[in-house]
Amino acid sequence: MADPDSPAALGFRMPAEWEPHAATWIGWPHNASDWPGKLAAIQWVYGEIVRKLAPGEAVRVLVQSGEHERQARRVLERTGVDRAGAEFLRLPTNRGWTRDFGPMFVRRARPPAEVAIIRFRFNAWAKYPDWKKDDQVPERVARRRKLRLFPAQCGGRDVVLEGGSIDVNGRGTLLTTEECLLDREVQARNPGLSRAELEAVLRDSLGVTNVLWLGKGIAGDDTHGHVDDLCRFVDPRTVVLCREHDPRNVNHRPLEENRERLAGMRLEDGSKIEVIDLPMPAPLQFAGQRLPASYANFYVGNAAVLVPTFNDPNDRAALGVLGEVFTDRAVVGIHAVDLVWGLGTIHCLTQQEPAV
Repeated sequence: MADPDSPAALGFRMPAEWEPHAATWIGWPHNASDWPGKLAAIQWVYGEIVRKLAPGEAVRVLVQSGEHERQARRVLERTGVDRAGAEFLRLPTNRGWTRDFGPMFVRRARPPAEVAIIRFRFNAWAKYPDWKKDDQVPERVARRRKLRLFPAQCGGRDVVLEGGSIDVNGRGTLLTTEECLLDREVQARNPGLSRAELEAVLRDSLGVTNVLWLGKGIAGDDTHGHVDDLCRFVDPRTVVLCREHDPRNVNHRPLEENRERLAGMRLEDGSKIEVIDLPMPAPLQFAGQRLPASYANFYVGNAAVLVPTFNDPNDRAALGVLGEVFTDRAVVGIHAVDLVWGLGTIHCLTQQEPAV
């Protein structure tokens, strides 16, 4: 039975990423364990990300202290970002993966129009010990921005969910993976919650009506199956899905199985989903560790679509595929070979705030 006081019942929904933003949120890098030996270089990648986003929307940057803010401002100034292009908020964090712990925004279009925050809990992907500061960010942002905060719960129990584990078309359909949200043995976020219970939480919290479950994610993904590394909506009826043609590659079979699932799935109105192939870069490793390099980890800003690139022959092909579907804004490659050493790239670092 639907909750009459839920965000969905009150008219809120999670917009698609390509719908107009008020801002993009990022957390300026500070935890050296995310990028061992590369933290200084990573700041310049962040600078380039802000430089490409700032012409189209506000960029709200989480920093640890006054000195951390001054450090970020120096980098942004040297990369050509106008001082008015970034707004800084001093909120303590453990790490910088804002997609997963940051405020998850929903919007109500009918009067009175309003943006609110859904408060999912964060526990560092049920894997790492440093998460308590990150977990407090949605509440602190709600207080700072004077926004309504809705706790995501099931039977009075808080629900754990990361932003990278879901993707929506803004019309009622949500994509996720069984590996991430339903596995009860590896990185179990919500042990004891069933598929039906999780779907009910997603419907009530995000205003979706149709939850589609893919299978497994890509190799090297320490989140255990985030959908934003393999399949993304690019318009209300179309997804790009990563494809690995080499049958010897560990990603080949899981991606083909997800393609087979999508062929039998339907959108919220019963229509079929158009699936466009997105290539995969060649396997990327650092210090003997497989990295989750994927072009699907792009981010759609108001002025540009930022796509991770990996000094790979398929960079050009991936930019071409995304350039054909996002014709209303520039599609820009961001060098991500250093970035992916942190086991995530551009989408993992960003979180959109919809315009009212």
